[in-house]
Amino acid sequence: MTLHPILIAVTARITERSRPTRQAYLQQVDAAAQRDPGAQRLGCANVAHAFAAMPEGDKGRATALDKIKVVAPRAPNIGIVNAYNDLLSAHAPLQHYPDLIKDEARKLGATAQVAGGVPAMCDGVTQGTPGMELSLFSRDVIAMATAVSLSHDVFDAALMLGVCDKIVPGLLIGALQFGHLPTVFVPAGPMTSGLSNNEKSKVREQAALGLVGRPELLEAESKAYHGEGTCTFYGTANSNQMLLEAMGLHVPGTAFINPGESVRQDLTREAARTVLALVKDKNFTPIGRLVDERCIVNAMVALLATGGSTNHLIHWVAVARAAGIVIDWDDFSALSDVVPLLTRVYPNGSADVNQFQAAGGPGYVIRELLDAGLMHADVLTVRPGGLREFTRIPSAQNGQLVWHDSDASQDDTVVRPATSPFSATGGLKLLQGNLGRSVIKISAVPEAFHVIEAPARVFNSQDELQAAFKAGELDRDIVCVVRWQGPQANGMPELHKLTPPLAVLQGKGFKVALVTDGRMSGASGKVPAAIHVSPEAAAGGPLAKVQDGDLIRLDGVAGTLQVLVSEAEWAARPLAQMPAELRAANGVGMGRELFANLRRNALKAEEGACTWL
Repeated sequence: MTLHPILIAVTARITERSRPTRQAYLQQVDAAAQRDPGAQRLGCANVAHAFAAMPEGDKGRATALDKIKVVAPRAPNIGIVNAYNDLLSAHAPLQHYPDLIKDEARKLGATAQVAGGVPAMCDGVTQGTPGMELSLFSRDVIAMATAVSLSHDVFDAALMLGVCDKIVPGLLIGALQFGHLPTVFVPAGPMTSGLSNNEKSKVREQAALGLVGRPELLEAESKAYHGEGTCTFYGTANSNQMLLEAMGLHVPGTAFINPGESVRQDLTREAARTVLALVKDKNFTPIGRLVDERCIVNAMVALLATGGSTNHLIHWVAVARAAGIVIDWDDFSALSDVVPLLTRVYPNGSADVNQFQAAGGPGYVIRELLDAGLMHADVLTVRPGGLREFTRIPSAQNGQLVWHDSDASQDDTVVRPATSPFSATGGLKLLQGNLGRSVIKISAVPEAFHVIEAPARVFNSQDELQAAFKAGELDRDIVCVVRWQGPQANGMPELHKLTPPLAVLQGKGFKVALVTDGRMSGASGKVPAAIHVSPEAAAGGPLAKVQDGDLIRLDGVAGTLQVLVSEAEWAARPLAQMPAELRAANGVGMGRELFANLRRNALKAEEGACTWL
């Protein structure tokens, strides 16, 4: 299949833009890969410390020395980085994965060690609380913790165990610092379907109106989030899994198999077999070589074709930079103009990820994109068959894993072919104008609300907006501007708690939009939201000029975000300063003091909000 010319052009400009940084990165990868293995290179005391706690049989294989001091063939050693905790429903199943991996490694004459654990927070728990201000930067903390884990430098390969929002990007950024290691990512899958996402949203809106109380709301939420696995909407966590499939970093088809299915354990063991196969000289494929410009573009295309989380317009910019690759929102925008929307999964539709999987899942989408010339097929992956292997669906037959080709869509209200998409363009849109650069998840917004023009009401926090809503002050056409929410201001929290009140206003027939330098969850939809406005207000961005009553136009069709005042007045208007009481409160309590240096050093959203460059 001939590649689409825009795909070729975007990949070429990314490659050219990234040439100096990518070359420098690959030089580091190659230099590290050419060293002797750690157990042979390190001093004897270092090696003894590294393997002191290993069972004797494993210790002999890892050190290449058996009990009678006869040198034996040295076995490959897998480093496991685990994001397990049992607060995150998606990560609770990871508790026993290391045991499965170690057992499988032994069967193959290899060894495995838990190199380290990384923190993993649940955004669903911290939404609307001070803890959410740690969320974005937890990604870089996870990356650093991954680096600390692998810095023991006695590993021949790595397995990354993690699923959710900031955890997978953090693990990937950290793994790319050890780009000489073959690496496979190991997920746990989504929870089974409970209360539908649409029904959950209705109860939330009723609660915002005061029509139901806390008992009814808690009952609905508990029916929606009821067991082990990721939340079933297509938010950031599940978008992570789609992107990893498109990058060829999973065992094919692993993303959306439920934790309780027997094939899930088989796939976890297969991850150990897969990474060990990559260690062999004839198939040596380190992650730093695998994640190249084409691989990153494939991930971007998969995000757009599925209407994935807006958070990845930040996270995957950071991931790319970790591999020496420079991408920006113009690249996403150019691809979005030609990549068709192939799925309708909540919040872009009513289906959940289990229905998406049943209808064809990632394998179907990847096949359609490859056949349409909208993905690079000639990329390295963790499997010898390349990206085509990721169009197949796994199952267990007679105790063995087998894969079969994805068929036609099993439900064309959820997944459609590239020849008959839900939309000819992707799910995300770049907005530009005198308010800066921003993005909108246009695929989640009904067409009637793609263009909103209304007077502004300026808020300095999400709490101020909630209070105004409860006081009945917002019952009119309105563009709610929530500023001082960017990376440097307070860590760029998600403002997902604003969706129910704004949806209520929209439901009353008012024209409503949100404009903010903060983030919205991958679960957000329905109400048009221009998010990640850059530069942020705290860095002197134009949101700091907006005043109550200014007419703002958000045009998701033309891709513009404008305040409709004269150029002369706009240029002369001074920048507001963050209120003193807000500045004093920011970064205080709930551990936020420890993140002060990250806030000071954060790049803007379009640069991945990176704190390490």
